[in-house]
Order: sequence, then structure tokens, then C-alpha cells
Amino acid sequence: MHMADALISPAVGLTMWSITAATIAYSSKKVQAEADSGIVPLMGVLGAFIFAAQMINFTIPVTGSSGHLGGGMILAVLLGPYAAFLTIASVLIVQALFFADGGLLALGCNIFNLGFFPAFIAYPLIYKKIVTTTPTSKKISCASVIAAVAGLQLGAFGVVVETVSSGISSLPFATFLAIMQPIHLAIGIVEGVVTASVISFVYKAKPEILQSAMEARTIGAHPIRNVILGFLAAAVITGGILSRFTSEHPDGLEWSITRVTGQVELMGKEQGLHGSLAALRKKLAFLPDYSFINVEEAEPAAAGGHKTEVKKTEGSKLGTSVSGIVGGTISLLLCFLIGFILKSRRHPHTA
Repeated sequence: MHMADALISPAVGLTMWSITAATIAYSSKKVQAEADSGIVPLMGVLGAFIFAAQMINFTIPVTGSSGHLGGGMILAVLLGPYAAFLTIASVLIVQALFFADGGLLALGCNIFNLGFFPAFIAYPLIYKKIVTTTPTSKKISCASVIAAVAGLQLGAFGVVVETVSSGISSLPFATFLAIMQPIHLAIGIVEGVVTASVISFVYKAKPEILQSAMEARTIGAHPIRNVILGFLAAAVITGGILSRFTSEHPDGLEWSITRVTGQVELMGKEQGLHGSLAALRKKLAFLPDYSFINVEEAEPAAAGGHKTEVKKTEGSKLGTSVSGIVGGTISLLLCFLIGFILKSRRHPHTA
């Protein structure tokens, strides 16, 4: 559900950038005031894990579509809403800048859709209401599925509203909505099951982590080394190995656009802000679409000499594995750095 810039007008894109930036600033202040040293490494390994998990597209039977884990609910349950929002924002920034996954103009929309709804709506209003103060494995599983579905449905609705409000595509509101919501309901159910499995694992291993997130308490006093190592290993295996087996079908957003317009991909504007950001993204993305870029020598040019042309190695398994490891590492370091900076800047009276 990573939106491309072709869907978004500058007015909508910049507005969502502003809203997202304000939410990041607010979340940073809350994390700075509430978090302790225990949450910093957890943010890092979870950022790496979510980056790797988002690389895996799973097929939605019959539809010809696929989906991938959003990860917002996993982060919210384990970190609390504020650290979760910062972590998912970090992951999406890494994806957009270095892997050309999602547009730069649309980055504010993507962070808001995939981060705000799970962290600030689905988690406090659904998950916590179901789990209450006496969590059980059954409550956690039920709450995880329902909250994950609700968060993704809200995110999909956000995509529709932002796209139609932009007015630069031929996607009518009612038709686009009628296709987007059902396919993301199916994707949300899968995400809910995965979320429930991950949260249940952590609950059995270290229930203190869930309680700390729910009650905004510190986790520094609780040893969580094994959980951190477990997520680190999961990130390496998922990004380095399992990502090779991702579905080739278009994701829910791409599939919905094709169903409405009949086009596989909408072309963005080549001038103005769209063109400038597209050129910037091309320069920054060293593993676009999680694959290698090959520079091959072509036939001699008419004026003499040789010209080179850039060709992407489609379906490169090695490129996918390298992308998973590199991207996970960058996400880990960025999340760890953010957490460390916020912790080190805490005021004495918040300690």
C-alpha cells in the first residue's frame, strides 16, 4: 500500500507531509519523556524486522493480487503508539529513499496511512479495549486480528481519499473505494494472523514488554536480550532468505488501480515538483525495487564510441537478499539512532 507520486498532487502531498511531520515531532517528545534505555534496541530490531517483512508479498487466492505486512500493529503493541510511529516512519523513509518503494511526495501519505491509523486509532481504541488489563493468549489473538484489519481498512480508505482529493488521476471515489476496501480486508486478515502470532510469541516469552507498552512504563529493568536476538534473527532470515519467495502478483493498491483504469501503472508528471522528486529518487535509490542495477555496454553509437545503458536485473534473487539485509541494517541503525538521541536528550525531571 505504498502510494506512488503519480497519485498525489503537490497540495495534498505537502499537506500530508506537514501533518506527518507534526505527528513525528509530537511522538518524539512523548518518547523522549517516557522511554528508557530498554526501548532503544527494541525499536532497532523491530524496524529491521518490519522492513524485511514488508518485502514479502503473499498471494491473495483467486484475485490475482498480493499483499504484504504493514507492521504498524506489531510495533504499536510492542513499543506503544509513539515509538511505533517513529519506527514505521523510519522504515518507510529508508524504503522510499534507497529502494524507490513509494514516492517522495507521497511519503507523508504513506507514513500516515501505515503508521497513524494502527498506532493511534486501532491500538488504543480496539486492541487495548479488547485485551484490557488482564491479557490472555485468546484476547491477544482476537484483538490483534480485529485491530490489524481495522487499521488496514482505515489506511486503504486514506489512500482513496488522498488520491481522489488530488484530482490528478482518473480514479472515481466510489469505484476505487469499492475495490480497495475488500482486497485490503483479505490482506488485513492475513496481517492480523501474523500479528497475533508475533504478539503471542512475545507474550509467552516476555509479557512485561506488552504490559510496559500498554501502561507507558519503562522496560529497562526487564531483561529482553532473548527477544531482541529473536527479532534480529527473524529479520535476517526474512530479509535474506524468505524475501526471495515473494509473490509476483501486484499488491492490493496496484491491483485496484488496474481494475479501475485498465492500466498497469499510472504515469506521473515529468515537470514541476513531480519531476524534481522523481529525479532525486533516481539518484538516491541504489537498489530500486529491491534489485541490482546492471550497467551494460550497448552497440556503438552512430557518432562513434560506445554508449552505456542501465538495465535492471529483474527477479534477481541475490539482489533481493542483499536488499533485505542492507535495508534491514539501515532501518535498524536509523531506529536505534533516533531512540538513542531522544533518550540522551531527556530532561532530568523526566528521568
